[in-house]
Amino acid sequence: MSSYLGVPPQSGFITTAKQRITSSTNNYVDLDHSISSLADVIVWVNFVKQDSTNLTLTTSSRITLGANLVASDICEIAYLGKAVATQTPSSGTVTSDMLAGSIANSKLANSSITLNGSAVSLGGSATVGGTNTALFKGYFTGNSSISANTITKVSFNNEYFDSNNVLNTSNGTFTAPSDGTYYLHSTLYMGTAFSTIMILVAKNNSIIERLVNNGAGSGAVFGATILQLSTNDYIDIYVRSVASNSYYGATSNGELTRFEGYKLITWVIYQIK
Repeated sequence: MSSYLGVPPQSGFITTAKQRITSSTNNYVDLDHSISSLADVIVWVNFVKQDSTNLTLTTSSRITLGANLVASDICEIAYLGKAVATQTPSSGTVTSDMLAGSIANSKLANSSITLNGSAVSLGGSATVGGTNTALFKGYFTGNSSISANTITKVSFNNEYFDSNNVLNTSNGTFTAPSDGTYYLHSTLYMGTAFSTIMILVAKNNSIIERLVNNGAGSGAVFGATILQLSTNDYIDIYVRSVASNSYYGATSNGELTRFEGYKLITWVIYQIK
């Protein structure tokens, strides 16, 4: 029957390592575990503890003795506080308190994630997404005549809002403040009957898109597009009407000819494992 003073030892505790050497005729012993000083071991020869002053730590894994051993000698070495076994914690036994402090990313199987093609270490920061700027909405007040079958530049001389001052209200030109993909939309209110109205989108003074609206009667024509633009690319809106004596501008109930748009932001959802 066993009894303990204090808390009984736990199952699976680590014991001090021991080494036994026989049949050696050398004046040294090679250690199973590296040590930093003779204070880490106790050496016995034939059950007699050896004085450390008679021993020499030749290397971290070899001790030179005071004399040669004979084949019948028994040398024993006890490693003081040398851990020679590991214990695996049971599932669910490691708590948050046991993880107090910093854990190096190098100790983690997956220490980083990839955002927009670049690795970001856990604990680091990265910006994903953003705001849809530039963001603008301009309009035209008054009425402006359009000659039949003539391409006419549309003016936008006022603004509801303009986050980056990208719409020039003196000539109606939108200028991209940065590289990116932009959504642009224009609505023209025609004051006379028409059979075909064509809204034309010009980039850097070159027509790149034709948005056609066929119909009869007066009213709104509109078109939208998505464009890849570089910094300082500029966009103008033109109109061409088949009918004579056409004009664009404001309607009797206050609806205005408009030009609006914003930079598109691509949102990505990342899963961190």
